[in-house]
Formats: sequence, C-alpha cells, structure tokens
Amino acid sequence: MWSGVIIGMYMVSLLFLFLFSLGQLHLAWIYSRKKKSFAPVPAPTGFEPVVTIQLPVYNERYVVARLLNAVCALDYPREKLEIQILDDSTDDTTAIILERLQHLRAKQLDIKLLHRETRTGYKAGALDVGFQSARGEFIAIFDADFVPDPGFLKSTLPYFQHPRVGVVQTRWDHLNRNQSWLTRLQAFGLDAHFTIEQSARQAAGSFINFNGTCGIWRKACIADAGGWQSDTLTEDLDLSYRAQLRGWQFEYLDSVKTPGELPVEMPAIKSQQYRWNKGGAETARKMLAKVWAAGLPFVKKWHATFHLLNSTLFFFLLLAALLSVPVLFIKATYPGLSPLFHLGSIFLIGFFSIAWFYWLSTRQHPLQFIRLFPGFLIMSMGLALHNALAVVEGWVGRQTPFVRTPKWGQAETAEPITSEGGKIRVTPLTLLEGALATYFIWGVVLGFQLRDWGLLFFHVMLALGFGFVFFLSLKPVRYA
Repeated sequence: MWSGVIIGMYMVSLLFLFLFSLGQLHLAWIYSRKKKSFAPVPAPTGFEPVVTIQLPVYNERYVVARLLNAVCALDYPREKLEIQILDDSTDDTTAIILERLQHLRAKQLDIKLLHRETRTGYKAGALDVGFQSARGEFIAIFDADFVPDPGFLKSTLPYFQHPRVGVVQTRWDHLNRNQSWLTRLQAFGLDAHFTIEQSARQAAGSFINFNGTCGIWRKACIADAGGWQSDTLTEDLDLSYRAQLRGWQFEYLDSVKTPGELPVEMPAIKSQQYRWNKGGAETARKMLAKVWAAGLPFVKKWHATFHLLNSTLFFFLLLAALLSVPVLFIKATYPGLSPLFHLGSIFLIGFFSIAWFYWLSTRQHPLQFIRLFPGFLIMSMGLALHNALAVVEGWVGRQTPFVRTPKWGQAETAEPITSEGGKIRVTPLTLLEGALATYFIWGVVLGFQLRDWGLLFFHVMLALGFGFVFFLSLKPVRYA
C-alpha cells in the first residue's frame, strides 16, 4: 500500500515538473523564433505629462541617499515631476532623508516625505497612501536598492501614447553582479527571467508582470484595477493580473536597464526568496480561478497558470526529492515495476528544456552558462525546503509580515568581512537543511549499494545544494 502511495506522489511531482518545463520550453521557443527587435518609440513633441516618482523606503540607511541622488538627477522638467518618499522607517533612515532634503529642495524639486508611524499594509499600504495624493498622470516606482538612469523617463514614457498601455516595465541590471558567487548565481537566474520570460510572454501576447520596481504605471490603470491591495506579499504580481484581466496592456523594455543591488548573504537571499515564493502562491490562490474564468485563449491561460504557479515548483521539487530515496528501495524490491520507472526517463526532456531556456539567456557568453548553470541548479535545489515551506504558507493562507531584504549600498569591488562579535543564528530550518544534505548523501550511498545509477546525479546535486545552503546559512556576512 505504502509503496503505491509513494510511487503515485512521486509520479505526480515529476508530472508537475515536466509540465512546468514544457511551459518554459514554449517560452524559450517563442523567444528564439519570434523575438523582435523593437526600435525605441520616439516621444511626440510636447509629450511631457506630470509624473509622480514613488520611493517606498523601510530602514534603508545605507542606500537611501544614493536613491535620492539618482532620482533627483532624472532628465525631466522639474515642474512636471513629483517625488514621494514613502517612508515607514523606524531607524535613522528618516533623519538621513531629512538631511538630504535640505539640499535637494534648493534645486526647486517637488519632494514630499510621507512618513508613517505604522506599516499598515506594508509596501502595498505605503504605495496606496502615496497614490491617494499623487498628482502625476503616471507613477514610477523605485525600490531603495535601485539606481535609475537619468534618461529613464524619456525612454519609457513614449510607450504610453497608446491609451490602453497601463504599465511599462524595464529590465533589472545588477550593481554588484560580480561581487561573489552568490551574486553571480542570482544575476544568472534573474537575467533569464527578464531576457526570456518577460520578452517571450510579451511576444506571445501573454500576461507579464510589473516586477515591483523600475517601472511606470498609468494612474488610471491602478485605479481601474482596484488599487494596491495588501492581502499578498507580492502586491506587484497581484495588481498586474488584476489590471491585465481588465484589459490593460503591459510593455516590457528589455533595452532599458535599471541597476540594483543583489543580496550578498544567504539569510538575505532566503528572506527575499521567502517573500517572492509565498507571495506568488498567495497570488495564485487569489487569481488562478479568475484567469480560467476569463475569456482568454488557452495558450494565454496555460502561460498564466504556470506563471502564477512558478513558486509551487519548489513544493513538487522537494516532494520528488524526498520520495526519490524510498523509490530506490521500491525499485529493488519490485523489479516488475521497472517499465514504470523507465517511463519516468521521459522527464529528462524537462531537464534539457530548462537547460536550453538558460542557455538562450546566455548564448552570447557560452562560458558563463558553463560556469554558472550547474551552480544555479544546485543552489535552487538547496533552497527547495525553504521555498516549499513559503509556498505551503501561501496556499493555506497563513499571514506573515513583509520582511525587507537587507541592502548595504556596496559597490561591486567591496570586500565582505565578518563582523567582530557577529552572532550566527541557527534556526530549526537551517538544521533541517543540514539533515537533508546528510539524507541525500545517504541516497548516493544507496545508489552504489543497490547498483541503481538512475538517481545518482540527482542525489549528488541535492546533497551539494542543501550542504551549500546550510553552510552559508551558518556564516552570515556583514559589512563594515
């Protein structure tokens, strides 16, 4: 009985992973076959609408001055620009902002500090407070760790000449891409999202998403879609789907890059991944039925489904991984089931689909793919437990606060050092990641003992992944 349950759950997990990989394969095919090079849209004479810049800030002492300097250097008429600093800080960030404002207001800029004593609604709540008083027809949003180029507005606003364009999203670039292996691996994954996923979804006419920063909204689009809502941790994905279900069009500009700062330590990466994956599951729980109830083409629904279920991938990856060790015993005990497990080899197509997906995003730099793709897969597997728990919390509706990702304002050349007297936080989850590393080492040993090589490579990667995440979780890095 238990063998049947294990095999059934294992096959369901593999099936989900396979279907997800087919979705990624289709996006990669669209990108490789149908991607067009779009010339920049020129702005018509006199097209200079009033723009509100929103800067959601929470305890950003290391980067807030850099952000303000960059935003105030935007090449746009001063009388048509409003800057809102949406500050929920509880540390000295507010004092730093006030000090900078004394200098910036002398430049005749319309800058408003909107400080809240309580973080009601977290980032979504802060954006909504600013939205209520914003005087701009368009609203650009920048998180604290990003540095927009002076020409950002002049590069993006012309796309709003079409009255149904609700959002223009630009590509993220990375200030500290080459700071460490951790930042290189994160940049590798994010580059594929922006290069392939966003571009291909737009080319296919499928839903894309505002990425929370480095984009501009038409104010009327936000209002028509129901405004910012705080019932998910990914308020950006939630509003994106509500707006597109209302018929608004989104534009993604791969040629316009806005650099930001990547997390430099494993606890910070986990914090960011938790928010993204739990929020993705919350948004799927909220929006998936509405997508299928809408009068959309099947392919558009397919892409939207696996877009919303992107984080759920980690749940099925973890489930397949955990069950793969007892599967070794079942295969040895019931040799008559061999044809069933041989059928599972079709899921290698999924692996090669994902490999091609990431190859396309780096094909101009093949050595980069060779160096980073294995490490990216290993780190992703190592984060499976952490991210799967976030997904489960999202699906069951467990409410948790919006936890910011620490930013340090460090340049690419900065050397990390360990703080004297720094404390290492050992959580039960970290210990469980260490235990899973041992579990999959046992899976490798079993493979040799049973002379079953089918899952050996998978178990080696899992052991390395969980060991990698466990080790780095025990060694948080600080900056002087």
